[in-house]
Amino acid sequence: MDTLHEWLAQILVWIESLGYWGIIIGLAIEVIPSEIVLGYAGYLVFQDIISFPVAVICGVIGAILQQWLLYAIGRYGGRPFLDKFGKYLHLKSKHIDTAERWFDKYGPMIVFTGRFVPVMRQVVSIPAGMARMSLWQFTWLTVLASVPWSILFVWVGYTLGDKWETIDKEASKYVQPAILIALALLVGYFVYQYLRKRGKTI
Repeated sequence: MDTLHEWLAQILVWIESLGYWGIIIGLAIEVIPSEIVLGYAGYLVFQDIISFPVAVICGVIGAILQQWLLYAIGRYGGRPFLDKFGKYLHLKSKHIDTAERWFDKYGPMIVFTGRFVPVMRQVVSIPAGMARMSLWQFTWLTVLASVPWSILFVWVGYTLGDKWETIDKEASKYVQPAILIALALLVGYFVYQYLRKRGKTI
């Protein structure tokens, strides 16, 4: 446990040394969860090392780069690539299967709502790529979801200050409602699509 803590501390020091680029790279490769990277960015804002708006922008850019990579894996590598190399990317088959089912059922909207659901936040980009979803539409939905996510965790990290390491506990009271809202939007979208196909209007 001590070794893991030291490893995490070293990564955060590396992120701090790179400043804004550290946030972007940290989120793009996501060696550690995005919540921690963004929370630490909020702590750096608290320390007056970086600014809040730019930290959020970097958070969004980093998220887009990561999702573009996963989208490309799905589009150009497909399931054969994932079955062979997914374990090295920490992508479990059962999570990919779930993401595929969600995408088949709910369509592009899941790219937005899935960002607020643990695990699905990353893997949902893969079936989007496999389905050859429009890159512009994919990017736009990713941005719409990444902006509030980045604002939330940077803000929580900032408000916690020196206690930013407790961000998981503090942010949970915001994340859980976000998940419920996202699921409600998803259900609403599904109902809308169903009624539209039946030639009805709301």
